[in-house]
Amino acid sequence: MAAERGARRLLSTSSFWLCCLLLLGRPAPTAAARSGSPPQSPGSSIRTFTPFYFLVEPVDTLSVRGSSVILNCSAYSEPSPKIEWKKDGTFLNLVSDDRRQLLSDGSLFISNVVHSKHNKPDEGYYQCVATVESLGTIVSRTAKLTVAGLPRFASQPEPSSVYAGNSAILNCEVNVDLVPFVRWEQNRQPLLLDDRVIKLPSGTLVISNATEGDGGLYRCIVESGGPPKYSDEAELKVLPDPEFTSNLVFLKQPSSLVRVIGQSVVLPCVASGLPTPTIRWMKNEEALDTESSEKLVLLAGGSLEISDVTEDDAGTYFCIADNGNETIEAQAELTVQAQPEFLKQPTNIYAHESMDIVFECEVTGKPTPTVKWVKNGDMVIPSDYFKIVKEHNLQVLGLVKSDEGFYQCIAENDVGNAQAGAQLIILEHAPATTGPLPSAPRDVVASLVSTRFIKLTWRTPASDPHGDNLTYSVFYTKEGIARERVENTSRPGEMQVTIQNLMPATVYIFRVMAQNKHGSGESSAPLRVETQPEVQLPGPAPNIRAYAASPTSITVSWETPLSGNGEIQNYKLYYMEKGTDKEQDVDVSSHSHTINGLKKYTEYSFRVVAYNRHGPGVSTEDVAVRTLSDVPSAAPQNLSLEVRNSKSVVIHWQPPPPATQNGQITGYKIRYRKASRKSDVTETLVPGTQSSQLIEGLDRGTEYNFRVAALTVNGTGPATDWLSAETFESDLDETRVPEVPSSLHVRPLVTSIVVSWTPPENQNIVVRGYAIGYGIGSPHAQTIKVDYKQRYYTIENLDPSSHYVITLKAFNNVGEGIPLYESAVTRPHTDTSEVDLFVINAPYTPVPDPTPMMPPVGVQASILSHDTIRITWADNSLPKHQKITDSRYYTVRWKTNIPANTKYKNANATTLSYLVTGLKANTLYEFSVMVTKGRRSSTWSMTAHGTTFEYAPTSPPKDVTVVSKEGKPRTIIVNWQPPSEANGKITGYIIYYSTDVNAEIHDWVIEPVVGNRLTHQIQELTLDTPYYFKIQARNSKGMGPMSEAVQFRTPKADSSDKMPNDQASGSAGKGSRLPDLGSDYKPPMSGSNSPHGSPTSPLDSSMLLVIIVSVGVVTIVVVVVIAVFCTRRTTSHQKKKRAACKSVNGSHKYKGNSKDVKPPDLWIHHERLELKPIDKSPDPNPIMTDTPIPRNSQDITPVDNSMDSNIHQRRNSYRGHESEDSMSTLAGRRGMRPKMMMPFDSQPPQQSVRNTPSTDTMPASSSQTCCTDHQDPEGATGSSYLASSQEDDSGQSLPTAHVRPSHPLKSFAVPAIPPPGPPTYDPALPSTPLLSQQALNHHIHSVKTASIGTLGRSRPPMPVVVPSAPDVQETTRMLEDSESSYEPDELTKEMAHLEGLMKDLNAITTA
Repeated sequence: MAAERGARRLLSTSSFWLCCLLLLGRPAPTAAARSGSPPQSPGSSIRTFTPFYFLVEPVDTLSVRGSSVILNCSAYSEPSPKIEWKKDGTFLNLVSDDRRQLLSDGSLFISNVVHSKHNKPDEGYYQCVATVESLGTIVSRTAKLTVAGLPRFASQPEPSSVYAGNSAILNCEVNVDLVPFVRWEQNRQPLLLDDRVIKLPSGTLVISNATEGDGGLYRCIVESGGPPKYSDEAELKVLPDPEFTSNLVFLKQPSSLVRVIGQSVVLPCVASGLPTPTIRWMKNEEALDTESSEKLVLLAGGSLEISDVTEDDAGTYFCIADNGNETIEAQAELTVQAQPEFLKQPTNIYAHESMDIVFECEVTGKPTPTVKWVKNGDMVIPSDYFKIVKEHNLQVLGLVKSDEGFYQCIAENDVGNAQAGAQLIILEHAPATTGPLPSAPRDVVASLVSTRFIKLTWRTPASDPHGDNLTYSVFYTKEGIARERVENTSRPGEMQVTIQNLMPATVYIFRVMAQNKHGSGESSAPLRVETQPEVQLPGPAPNIRAYAASPTSITVSWETPLSGNGEIQNYKLYYMEKGTDKEQDVDVSSHSHTINGLKKYTEYSFRVVAYNRHGPGVSTEDVAVRTLSDVPSAAPQNLSLEVRNSKSVVIHWQPPPPATQNGQITGYKIRYRKASRKSDVTETLVPGTQSSQLIEGLDRGTEYNFRVAALTVNGTGPATDWLSAETFESDLDETRVPEVPSSLHVRPLVTSIVVSWTPPENQNIVVRGYAIGYGIGSPHAQTIKVDYKQRYYTIENLDPSSHYVITLKAFNNVGEGIPLYESAVTRPHTDTSEVDLFVINAPYTPVPDPTPMMPPVGVQASILSHDTIRITWADNSLPKHQKITDSRYYTVRWKTNIPANTKYKNANATTLSYLVTGLKANTLYEFSVMVTKGRRSSTWSMTAHGTTFEYAPTSPPKDVTVVSKEGKPRTIIVNWQPPSEANGKITGYIIYYSTDVNAEIHDWVIEPVVGNRLTHQIQELTLDTPYYFKIQARNSKGMGPMSEAVQFRTPKADSSDKMPNDQASGSAGKGSRLPDLGSDYKPPMSGSNSPHGSPTSPLDSSMLLVIIVSVGVVTIVVVVVIAVFCTRRTTSHQKKKRAACKSVNGSHKYKGNSKDVKPPDLWIHHERLELKPIDKSPDPNPIMTDTPIPRNSQDITPVDNSMDSNIHQRRNSYRGHESEDSMSTLAGRRGMRPKMMMPFDSQPPQQSVRNTPSTDTMPASSSQTCCTDHQDPEGATGSSYLASSQEDDSGQSLPTAHVRPSHPLKSFAVPAIPPPGPPTYDPALPSTPLLSQQALNHHIHSVKTASIGTLGRSRPPMPVVVPSAPDVQETTRMLEDSESSYEPDELTKEMAHLEGLMKDLNAITTA
């Protein structure tokens, strides 16, 4: 009854508030409603959350080749969702897939799994994607499908013996994925496992308390779906218990493991000895009770099994074996990890447009999970309106309708991943009820403007002067952003609000709307307000100190900033490992903090930033400190032994991997013993700088075991495995080379020659081996080295019926002795006589060794990273399983050919692979391997080559210089050289420049340059101003460091440059900009105004018009006369020459209309008339780019959106003249430069066009005189006029001169004064490498922009000026007629006559 009364009371209360809402109508949105409570208002249709979630998600699966796999997935929703699958982030096309199909419940079925060494189409990461139309999309967790590889035995059981009552192990190591498929057989019968006979997780078989019945033949079998794979059989002999004792040794030691919570773990530990040992375990110095514990179980042989692992089980475990006579111990580290788990999941949210919401997500796991957010299956990229707050929460500011959908929080770490989602519903605004609505609030003003907040005030609407019952909503947004946010007043009648968390120096648009009980009224007019620049931030925290508290933790402390500018709310501590670029941070409320979980003996840098109510302050300087050292966690690498003589052995090793040294290596501890007396161990210490040591005083002809461990100041690390070597029986002289062998005999066969010999007569000199050289006619073609014990060798793979010369030399460490020569002719193919094998019967000849030391084969170089390559090889002298059981070692050598005199580097290895580190990025290396066993060594193997991966540049561009362009004080030229450590092909450079060297790098202006250029022009700089320049190189792997700032002060303007610049700036705001005509520019003819708007020409406009018309008429008459004269002098012979010229340079027939063929410009200068030829190459090999930078809003030029489509329609455009400054042509840019655009701020359209012509001239090139029309290549898109150069006979490219008229009247086409109104265009091509250009006859609109990626900075749009081709029909006819060739003397006369006429015109215009 009490519960029923409570429910009724709750229902009545809810009904009361619902009625209140219905009466008042919908107020302005204040806060988002959580799931189950949508805000209600009259007439609004209430939308409910749709249940949409996964019933089953795919899990990690292990499969075998040829089997079938089902990845389960099922989602619930009404209506039923559409299920799709992604593999490695890409959707699978299951419609046309024969092996993969979608089941009815949404699961993925894969039949006949395909897996091979080079083809693994099914292995990877799978994700289930569920979609409901008009609702949204959700994604499942990611599941990994692993396909077990082909069965390969890393180790196989070997014959062994065990005393009765003792323990024995039989190894069977296979791929980790195949361990579950391993089983054992004894005498070809399945072996039953029990408490005494167990199989370890690695596949190894352990037999404890051995009995006679345990003897027999054992083998392991791998059954992974295909035919079973059998290992070698090994016999286990059980010996009777002897009466003497034996040393206590570990047959199997525990190794460090990583397990996930809930899994089971087995720490193997098997010992053998007489008396039989007992095994006990300790954890962190505490004894473990394995008898009464249900969690801990002691398995056969002494291994420890821990079930249902928890975080408390992590630690160091010690296995102690004791048999009463001696005690030995081994240790292993158990690390426990946890999959991501949600402590708080996101919840469904109702909201209105313009509101701010936060999806909460709290996760835990070990290692600490990373969190990412997904909306409708797509990744959410953090921005100004999508922010990650409080570590993992997602905040969405200023909601818009498109934000509606399903949001998922995906947590992931090394162990696994998990997802949880929620739905966001954007509610429609309720219609107003019948009744008067308030008018717009009046006099909205910003009464207080700060850096990060603005206070707005207003007056009541005119419709309601009192306004006591009115509430207000303030809508605001950044200028140019469509996403609007809202802030509501806290109580009715309040007419002010403070907007917080704004950005400094940013323009915001505000409007205010009033609400009464009937609904929302009219909005006020937009108010534009700009926040103040940042000046109220805290200063740097003083006295920052850091010290290492332990090998894995560092404590950092600091004091309160002196210039706090208000109360400090908290601090953010940033730290980063030295040598990495991943900075981490943690929020701190006090003045000190300890960072745990750091790497041992690793240097970290720390800095602190103080926060107040305005935001983050100035960062402190970085302080670096190194964590404390610890004992090494790994043994030395590549241990090898070299027997010097009968009483000494040299030990070689390399330090432990750098990440496992955990401190400065202070020394190495060498332990050695006789193989027959393992308990008598001798120790010796060597300094940490050594990597080899000579052990002397050993017994002759005795086998010794050696092992090495590294030391730090903290103690001794783990030691290497024991390695054996046997000293020589006697000492011989090795101060000189051996003498000549006493005899050499050869026995030719068809394709081989049997070589036999006897050693030198002087047996007191050391002989370490013999070198056999052979070849057809010369013994130096091939060389083979064999062991000193060997007395004969068969040279294989020879040619029949060939004359071979053979040489034999004995060698030792001093060198090779005197050679002995012999020759032999191999038998022909038809010779079938028997081969007589013979042995030289010398009294001192030992038994010959039929297996000479052959070089390693199959050397392969596998590139792992930019500085690491793994070298693997095979040894044909080893058994099939390639297991090394003797004391042989391998020597790996490598070098690079750049520079050519690079020396080889060497390293020793005792396995069939070696990891070569410390290499240079993007560098080709060659590798070879040789094998050494005792006194025997092989020759070097065939070389393998490998090129390391590229890496981001590690040095900045060098030799950065900045010079001023002659005659152009506003233009500078930046030159540089590539980085010395480019680490790959440089794909581009970024030039940063600023007038403030201390400005943040994101406030500098940037100029991208393509990677094959080492110079760049920057125009329109401010005169007499210091600029600072930095350059950064990039390749395919990222950005390199910046160069040091280079300062350059632009020169002051002289009298010749001041006028054009002033005129340009003075006329820019009138819709057009006149060209800068250079130092010889004559103001009387320009018709432009001075900066103050007063005319500068002494001539009136009518006089100027008469001169222009007169000159134009005279010019046209001259052109017509020349054309007629040229036409009459055409002969049939010249026509044939012209036809031949056309056939050589290409046809003039174009796919388009003949009207598309544009004639070249005909410029007449003081000395020559130049018809500029056309370069057919799409890449004119530019050496310089030229990018004018707009300095004000008038420099912004809108560009047509349909630019690209218009460009492709004009492939036959003639490439005309271009400014000399702009060396980069449009075709070259589009062919060489990666497609890249800068992010532009939104700007209102302007009616001005940016022109940057040049008056500089270069010597003209006349390398070609015919066939001036050429079709643009397919790769060059755009109807631009491009300067070109022609190749001469030698292939050298000469630049084409760009001859500009130094006066407007020196051109055939007289440029008229641009009329006011529509934009006018100068024929010069502007210098902009970022925006393509289009023809003049296309209309211009807005500029399309995109982000450049990592730069993240915006800048105004680049100006674009598009030239138009000459369209004068008379000029076209003239050029067509000019195909009639002149004789050289006649053309010279005509040129001289025309030049004189032009000089007269110049005299008239300058008078």
